[in-house]
Amino acid sequence: MKVGINFLLWTGHVTAEHFPLFAELRRAGFDGVEVPIFDVSDPAHYARVGAAARDEGLECTASTVLPDERCNAISDDSAIRRAAIARLYVALDCAHRLGAKVLMGPYYQVIGQFTGAGPTERELEHAAEVHRAIAPAAEAAGIRCALEPLNRFETHLLNTMEQAARFVERVDHPNIGITHDTFHAHIEERDPVASLTTIAKTGKLFHVHVSENDRGVPGSGHAKLRETIAELKRLGYDEWLTIEAFGSAVPGMSAATRVWRPFFAAPSEVYRKGIRLIRDVWL
Repeated sequence: MKVGINFLLWTGHVTAEHFPLFAELRRAGFDGVEVPIFDVSDPAHYARVGAAARDEGLECTASTVLPDERCNAISDDSAIRRAAIARLYVALDCAHRLGAKVLMGPYYQVIGQFTGAGPTERELEHAAEVHRAIAPAAEAAGIRCALEPLNRFETHLLNTMEQAARFVERVDHPNIGITHDTFHAHIEERDPVASLTTIAKTGKLFHVHVSENDRGVPGSGHAKLRETIAELKRLGYDEWLTIEAFGSAVPGMSAATRVWRPFFAAPSEVYRKGIRLIRDVWL
């Protein structure tokens, strides 16, 4: 098991000004960082970020999204779906240059756009079509695509581990799997811990986000973080446990995630207490 921290705690676009944090995080005991890939205009930029992280002994994972309706994987417009595929090809290139082996995120639809109903068969098949198209490129790059079900207030296509399991079965490619996020599971699953078994038994649990019920300091709220980590160890999970917490550092993210008030005094409180919780439970 490896412990990471999502850089959305600080920024939506990691640049040289953030590189000093790499050494700080390594000293705190982290194995890696999760780098947001939202700006895909300069793929070579991510090679520089990855090199800087490796210089400090850190590995990288990556996260991405489909930013707007011009590249929505569930659109009825085939041109828009092709744009989603093109966008994800570039995101995979960025992740490959970064050195990431996992590209996670809810890149099956645009966050915050709803139809007023649950997912339709047509929408599910449109999204699956997009992911089947990118899967060979992901496999060639050595990247596993870890799709992240979000809560019903952010997306409608995938909200639970059961839905996610059915979706990756539909896509049917070894490089398409799932991220389990404790924040979203806290909202959507009747039993967040038991939901891990649903996805773990498929062999498609590629990534885990450790996130508190208020998206603040892990262990400070009532999401079942300790129980989840203990269950992952029992199930033999041996991939990333990545802390995800949000503040107001990323203006657009605050609006998208409905973070209106501060949940921690400083980012250091999140990562120091968070890694201590993970290590204490795992060991």
